[in-house]
Amino acid sequence: GFHLSMKMLKIPKIKIYGLDNLNNYYDVKLKRKRLNILKKNSKSNFYFKKIDLSDSSSLHSFFKKNKFTHVINLAAQAGVRYSITNSKSYLESNIIGFYNILEFSKKFKIKHLIYASTSSVYGGSKKFPLKETYNTDFPLSFYAATKKSNEVMAHSYSYIFKLPCTGLRFFTVYGPFG
Repeated sequence: GFHLSMKMLKIPKIKIYGLDNLNNYYDVKLKRKRLNILKKNSKSNFYFKKIDLSDSSSLHSFFKKNKFTHVINLAAQAGVRYSITNSKSYLESNIIGFYNILEFSKKFKIKHLIYASTSSVYGGSKKFPLKETYNTDFPLSFYAATKKSNEVMAHSYSYIFKLPCTGLRFFTVYGPFG
């Protein structure tokens, strides 16, 4: 989210609204440093709100107040190993949180929802390079199962409610200042 926000802040008249629950799965000091950089470089068009996506009431208020046109959801509880011992945090963030994003995107008539999925949805596939058309019905971790669920939920919202959705299956994400 940090690098995407930095890139988008270069586009005139774009407002970026960042949300994070600031949990300690990743270094909170690093998150705060990135937020300070975004605020410093934003020319007053970056706004941050500490919200947990599973908090339906707070998220609803945030959507209602800000009248978004597009949503890019890169938030999730990440990590394959951690999902084995802390599955409830994945249920709350990745399933309930994503459901809330879908529901409010529908309710507030978002023009396009882009969301993060993961290469983990491919399970134990031995066929490389992986292709979008490969079977994703056998996730090997609870994390992967939650992200596969996101893809299925987004597909149904797109079909039923005509909500344009694009899922991005990221592979190992790593870069500077992260």
